Amino acid sequence: MFDMMKMMGKMKEVQARMKEAQDNLVKVHAQGESGAGMVKATVNGKKQLIALDIDPSLLKSDDKIILQDLIVAAVNKASEEAEILAKEELRKSTEGLLPNIPGLDLSGLMG
Repeated sequence: MFDMMKMMGKMKEVQARMKEAQDNLVKVHAQGESGAGMVKATVNGKKQLIALDIDPSLLKSDDKIILQDLIVAAVNKASEEAEILAKEELRKSTEGLLPNIPGLDLSGLMG
């Protein structure tokens, strides 16, 4: 027989673990670089840019457009990596709590 109270308890546990996992995403850091490492961007698991390192030789150049393009490329690479790491972090945090249902995508709960 279906135990509604047990199911509700399990859902509360899932919600608590998801909240904790989402809160921990700020600790997940991913780095992307462009221009052979001349521009490096670090993004957290919530896709927030937290650090940007620019090689000093680029700052002496008058080519503002190249620098802008390198920054955008590095930030995008870091964001892509952060998304992968964040999904893995959420998967680990909720492992064993929910049944493996094909087609069930909880990535929207990532925040």
